[in-house]
Amino acid sequence: MLNRVILMGRITQDLELRTTPQGTSVLQFSIAVDRSFVKQGEERQADFINCVAWRQQAEFISRYFGKGRMIAIEGQLRTRSYDDKTGAKRYVTEVLVDSVSFTGEPKQGGQTAYGQSYAAPQANTPSGQQGYNEPKSQSISIGGMDDFEEILSDDGVPF
Repeated sequence: MLNRVILMGRITQDLELRTTPQGTSVLQFSIAVDRSFVKQGEERQADFINCVAWRQQAEFISRYFGKGRMIAIEGQLRTRSYDDKTGAKRYVTEVLVDSVSFTGEPKQGGQTAYGQSYAAPQANTPSGQQGYNEPKSQSISIGGMDDFEEILSDDGVPF
């Protein structure tokens, strides 16, 4: 049997790292994953996926990611049930996170993969207020055919 989930989306809420009574770190969060199709005349839909990370993965995510940041996760789909305050049985489906990846999205301002600009928070300023960087524009230079050199000899070519 195979149970693998790979998702990339944006974190939907502020992250709160918690600790169990035994001292184990746990982080519950959700990500918004855009659907791959858009009906004509409508806005793009997104699915909101619940995720849970434990131990070092939880600490890593809470340290390097935040609300609105793009994240790529890999894990297992799990279901569990619990009784709510009224005694009704509730079911939850969530991704148990095994690994996390950065998406290549710039950390400090700039253009995202979707062309949106954002300003990421900096370290606390001396006054205790959290500051923000202005978005920076990025430019990438891609060379043309003139950047290649023609090789006229077959010497040393392994095939």
